[in-house]
Amino acid sequence: MNQIPILFEDGEALVIDKPAGLPLDRPRAGGISLDDYLPTLRLGFAREPYPVHRLDRDTSGCLLLARNPKALKRFSAAFEERLVAKVYLGIVAGKVEKDHGVIDLAMTKISSAAAGWRMILAKKGKPALTRWRKLQENEHGTLVEFRPETGRTHQIRVHALHGLGAALLGDPVYGDGSGAARTMLHASRLTITRAGKPPVDAHAPMPEDFRVLGFTESLPTPWTPEAETPADDEQ
Repeated sequence: MNQIPILFEDGEALVIDKPAGLPLDRPRAGGISLDDYLPTLRLGFAREPYPVHRLDRDTSGCLLLARNPKALKRFSAAFEERLVAKVYLGIVAGKVEKDHGVIDLAMTKISSAAAGWRMILAKKGKPALTRWRKLQENEHGTLVEFRPETGRTHQIRVHALHGLGAALLGDPVYGDGSGAARTMLHASRLTITRAGKPPVDAHAPMPEDFRVLGFTESLPTPWTPEAETPADDEQ
């Protein structure tokens, strides 16, 4: 069991680079989960750290862990109040015509005994807003930077399909699961401001399976997504 890289560390927070394929909860069929790493991630502290938010099993990248109950409460409140800046990289399984935009599509959860559960668009569902910009394109798909302003389950996966016209590469739920061994989504950056302390700010490098498909990590022209408003076709 390899050690998980630590991207940020101080007295109340750890940000780890969660590998793709590692679930946060113990699978019903057994196997390794994040729980197996928590004793090592104590790093001399009395308590094991606790995940503040969730990443899908397939999703790699920045995962925030709180080192004590007070920190967990503060960080959880920051997520609830949308005070956390999150940046994801995703490979869309197709061409994306526009260079940037805003996807504002409400979502709700459905489930059935036959197909299990998934998220769908619903006018009376929970609001979900994602800002995005196109970074690179090749024969495998389009590398897109996503900045979700809400934190709905499967938000980026659903918004990629309905807002950009194609699911993420490898997504077996919202796409056909082809083109990659996993859903190609990576939590690239996580930033939380703190009163009286430096911010929690972590960056997870682009994973190798993105690079194998010909994409590279770069610093494109700066943008100001806050100035954008949803386009008519993205409502």
